[in-house]
Amino acid sequence: MTKRTSGGAKPRITLTANDHEKLSVLANAAAHTMPDVAAELADELDRAHVLAAGRHPADTVCMGCEVDFRDDVTGRVQTVTLVYPNEADISKGRISVLTPIGTALIGLPVGKSIDWTTRTGDTKRLTVLQVREPAAAELQPA
Repeated sequence: MTKRTSGGAKPRITLTANDHEKLSVLANAAAHTMPDVAAELADELDRAHVLAAGRHPADTVCMGCEVDFRDDVTGRVQTVTLVYPNEADISKGRISVLTPIGTALIGLPVGKSIDWTTRTGDTKRLTVLQVREPAAAELQPA
């Protein structure tokens, strides 16, 4: 059964100060090459609650986190790691924040759902089921 969701209010998202700063630079840099996705990312950044430097949100999708989420249309559960474009490798489950689904996931807390639009224009809905912090070895210094 395919059900189109009515685009209601988006859930509150939370970002670390570091993620917000780096993603703002990324969105600006991608504005000419990927205007649609860059604009969507910029919109998410504009509405995000940004934590003070050094603070980290619990159970919230941040850069480098591994995320279990459910496609609410199909019921399929996927596990991905949200990364910057240069680290993306779909065969390893590493998706770029500069993809429609990556932009939908950033800052979303566990248990919350969001509507997002695929590159083909279909509206989908996903729900974050679990977030795991990146391994200390994967963390890159700011």
